[in-house]
Amino acid sequence: MDEAQDTNRRGTELTGRSLLIGGAIIVVFMAANVYMGLKTGMTFSSSIPAAVISMGLLRAVGGASLVENNIVQTQASAAGTLCNVILVLPGLVLIGYWHGFPFWQTSMVCLVGGLLGVAYSIPLRRALVVGGDLPYPEGQAAAEVLHAGESRAGGEEGGGLRTLLVAAAASGAIALATGGLKLLADGVRTTLVLGPAPFRFGTGFSLALVGVGYLVGIGACLALFTGVVLSWGIAVPLLATFGPDRGSSPAEAADAIWAGQVRLIGAGIIAVGGVWTVGTLAKPILTSIRSALRSARGTGEGRALREMPRLERDIPITWVGLAAAALTLPLAGLVAWFASGANLGGVFPVLIVAATLFVVLFGFLMAAACGYLAGLLGSSSSPISGIGILTTMVVAVLLPILVGHPVDEEGQRFVTGMALLLAAVIVTIASIANDNLQDLKTGQLVDATPWRQQVALTVGVGIGAVVIAPLLALLYGAYGFVGALPREGMEARAALPAPQAALMAQIAGGIVHGELPWTMVLIGMGLGTGFVALEALLRRRGLTFPALTVGIGMYLPLEVEMTIAVGGVLGWLGTRALHRAAAAEKRPRETVVEPVRRRGVLLASGFLVGESFVGVLLAAADTLTGRSASLALVGPDLAHLAPAFGVVVFGVALVAFYRLVSRPAESQFAPLRPSRD
Repeated sequence: MDEAQDTNRRGTELTGRSLLIGGAIIVVFMAANVYMGLKTGMTFSSSIPAAVISMGLLRAVGGASLVENNIVQTQASAAGTLCNVILVLPGLVLIGYWHGFPFWQTSMVCLVGGLLGVAYSIPLRRALVVGGDLPYPEGQAAAEVLHAGESRAGGEEGGGLRTLLVAAAASGAIALATGGLKLLADGVRTTLVLGPAPFRFGTGFSLALVGVGYLVGIGACLALFTGVVLSWGIAVPLLATFGPDRGSSPAEAADAIWAGQVRLIGAGIIAVGGVWTVGTLAKPILTSIRSALRSARGTGEGRALREMPRLERDIPITWVGLAAAALTLPLAGLVAWFASGANLGGVFPVLIVAATLFVVLFGFLMAAACGYLAGLLGSSSSPISGIGILTTMVVAVLLPILVGHPVDEEGQRFVTGMALLLAAVIVTIASIANDNLQDLKTGQLVDATPWRQQVALTVGVGIGAVVIAPLLALLYGAYGFVGALPREGMEARAALPAPQAALMAQIAGGIVHGELPWTMVLIGMGLGTGFVALEALLRRRGLTFPALTVGIGMYLPLEVEMTIAVGGVLGWLGTRALHRAAAAEKRPRETVVEPVRRRGVLLASGFLVGESFVGVLLAAADTLTGRSASLALVGPDLAHLAPAFGVVVFGVALVAFYRLVSRPAESQFAPLRPSRD
């Protein structure tokens, strides 16, 4: 089939209206994500809600196709991804190096980092998406959303879309009741004190995180749970018992120990696990690059781009290499601009060259590690902030060796600021590569053309880079950050905490001032070495237990990890129940499991859709009213009842979800669509 016939069969793909709709969604979702990220330290993936919005808009216009919808969600995913720069960049304001967000420097961080992320994801696609055996849960979920919408549009039964929308409604209702109306608590946690040792237990009430756990599977969830046990069952109690008396309540002491010490153990595990992950990926990545080069030259096993199967067509690797090389020029200019006020003397050109090379090389390693984790855990659960911490630590250690150890406050502020700037660029690189690989997995499942998706994401990066600086300036001017208010007389209680940026500024400053507890990092590296060995052993037996995920389990908040683990356990128990049903009916397992697995994927996808949409609406409401919790109906007098109500509602939802993923399907859904790449 030639390309014209193929286009007639599938419909148009990369169109002007798809880029226009995707650009509009970027602006809306970036506003929501920047606000939520500065408020909570977490952002949400915009791919799935963008897919749902685009289906509605394109259907209203008429003539929409599955692959055109996919282009919209690919481009719009830049909204949730570029916003990860807020995990680091506000630290420059917190340390007093910036007094706002200068447009050109802020935009250049996002533009250069985003385009390098796109460039790095192109060779990684062959290694991690095509050649890797990774689930890419959010990519799979987005594909199911698109397929469900296509079935509805094509006049088919539409059962898949109904399942997704019902799940979205349930998830959205719970998210509105917890995060908006405050009728339900967003989770429960308690601290049990045995002598001087505090132990923490708890879970969140997010159906979206339950869906993530179902999609990633039991192996990754067990690794997360291992990290939880190490943090709250071993490390926090031991450090509280044998550490100095903090003179506060057990719960406050536990929080301080976890934030200031235990998370650094997790960062150490992430560092070792990341190096191991990149090492294991070295061979497939090199093979992927060689294959791309052969294809570009049209020699050996490769063919000219126009002669290649459509599903194998990336942007030519030679163009990618030239673009990446060209991006080193604005990157060097950004570093020079930032350092122009420091008195560096003859070290100035050396710093520019060294910083540029570090970002290019270390950024690729972090892109590969995050791309792997996106395939394993999903983009939303990938430890981008952990990458930021690791980068900040490495740069803060190396910079004083290069420019000399600063002795005055201004010099220390410059070194700390440069560490945060380079970390912001690398976080952007890793985030875009992380998300783009998820999008390319969606494209693989819906028979999209890779190079067209890559072009769409490039456009999305350009739009997002222009939008983010005004958004940051607007929110900083309206609320300020905790510890950094732009004007006198502002209400400190309304300030945005920017928690991740504050932590990274603390780490960078601690290293520069010689106050970082390196013992915790080294302990984490030692544990990481052991978990890497365990991962390699289990991998030979066909089992999954990623060492990196253990570090994530020590780093992310308890409520997030436990809720993801609940989803993984429910999926595992449901599969076991289906196996027993197949044995009782003497039927092949796959004929029983696959239809229900499809139903479970649609439910999990719906959970992500519903909570993401409500998150957008709540962020918009808070932004318009200028205050947090603007829709809250419950005052302090009744707030003590919210946890009990939350437990009941969340428990009922979990029971219903388990029944749906453990009971054989009454009507046979088609099995999950295999790739036709």
